[in-house]
Amino acid sequence: MTKTIRLLMPQWQGGNNPNYSFGAELLAWLAPDNNQPLIHVPVQAYDGTPLDNENGMNGRKQLLEQLEAAQHIIDAHKPDRIVMFGGDCLVEQAPFAYLNERYRGELGLIWIDAHSDLVRYVGYDNGHTLPLGNLLGEGDEEFAKHVKIPLKPENVFIAGLAAPTEEETKGFSETFQKLGVTTIETDAEVIQRLGIRTAGTQELTNSTLSIKEWIKESGIKYLAIHIDLDVLDPKAFRSLLFANPEAPYNLSPAGTMQMPQLLHLIKELSEETDVVGLGITEHMPWDAINLKNLLGEIPILNH
Repeated sequence: MTKTIRLLMPQWQGGNNPNYSFGAELLAWLAPDNNQPLIHVPVQAYDGTPLDNENGMNGRKQLLEQLEAAQHIIDAHKPDRIVMFGGDCLVEQAPFAYLNERYRGELGLIWIDAHSDLVRYVGYDNGHTLPLGNLLGEGDEEFAKHVKIPLKPENVFIAGLAAPTEEETKGFSETFQKLGVTTIETDAEVIQRLGIRTAGTQELTNSTLSIKEWIKESGIKYLAIHIDLDVLDPKAFRSLLFANPEAPYNLSPAGTMQMPQLLHLIKELSEETDVVGLGITEHMPWDAINLKNLLGEIPILNH
C-alpha cells in the first residue's frame, strides 16, 4: 500500500497577495473527495499589516516559518505521494524536496508554468519567483539550504513557458526600468546554463513527444507535477492573477494553454511514469473573491 497525503497550504506571502489563501481553500474544496487525508499547513493569515522586506524578499520570516511547518508535517507522515493545494508557487518547495529525498535524488519534475520560477527580480521582491531555483540548489540561499538533495537539472522539464513577443519584451524592459526591477541572470540564461529542457504550449499542442523522450532518456521512474494555473490562457480560464477584471496584470507574459490540453498532458504523463507528487498553485477566483467580499459587507449577514 502506498501512502498519499494532501496538504492545504493557503500561503499568500510568496506572491504578496492575500487572495491566494482563499484560492487555495477553494481549490482543496473543489478536488474530488477520497480517503486521502487533508492536512492544513499553518499559515499566518493576512491582518492588514504590510509584509516586511527582509534581505530582498517580502515576508521572508513568515515564508521560512511556513516552509519549516510544511517540512515537519511531511516528515511526521512520511508519505509515498503528496498532493499540494496552494497558495503561491513557493508552497511546492517542501513536498518536492521531500519526494526527491524519498526517491534517492532521482525524482523527475515537470514544471507546468508560464514562468520558470528560477530567478529573483530585484525590485519585484516576491518569493514565488524562486521555488524551482531553490529546488535546484540555486535561487535564494536561505531557502535553498532547506533542500537536502537538490534536484538534478536533467531531471527537470519546464512545460508551457510563455515566450514574450519582441514588442512585449521591450515593454517589460521599460516597465522594469521604471520600477527599478533588475535581475542578475535572466531565466533563459539559467535554463541554458543548467541545460534544462523546455517546451512551449504551441510545441506541446502539436506533440508531447519531447516530454516522453525526456522521461525515457533521463530514466524518470518517479515524477512530480507542478501546475501553476497561470499556464492557462486567461481568456479561457478567468481565475488567474492575469485575469483580474479591475486591473489586468501586464508585467509578465500570460499563459496560452487550454484546459483540455493541460488535462491531456497530465493524463499522458500519468501513463508514462509513476506520478508521486502533484502541486496546484496560484488559483485566483476573482468572481468568488468579489462575491465573498460583497457578502461580507451585507448588514443582515453580519448580525
